[in-house]
Amino acid sequence: VQLQASGGGLVQAGDSLRLSCTVTGRTGMRQTVGWFRQAPGKEREFVAAIRWTGGGNTYYADSVKGRFTISGDNAKNTVYLLMNSLRPEDTAVYYCAFDSSIILSAIRLAQQYKYWGQGTQVTVSS
Repeated sequence: VQLQASGGGLVQAGDSLRLSCTVTGRTGMRQTVGWFRQAPGKEREFVAAIRWTGGGNTYYADSVKGRFTISGDNAKNTVYLLMNSLRPEDTAVYYCAFDSSIILSAIRLAQQYKYWGQGTQVTVSS
């Protein structure tokens, strides 16, 4: 399995960005893609996740709920993270991750994801 993340950039507060994560070689029954972010000096934190197989349910961190939307396009093997109303505190390197065996209670835990993309920088200026 390989992941390729893209779409980061430098924007102003209030702007929007859409991140993409293309996943190749994916298999399994509980395919889940998660987005995580890591700001300088901070731990990697959960942002959002989607159950790509088995219903397409989505999950969000409280800090992004209502502003970010995760979605998947099976035909393109790509998961998107649409980020609206960006804030300076959203500045971080954003990573997408994939696994096919995560149970629901662990969906927000980075250590449960086996495959990771390379990260894309998002910088929000005030």
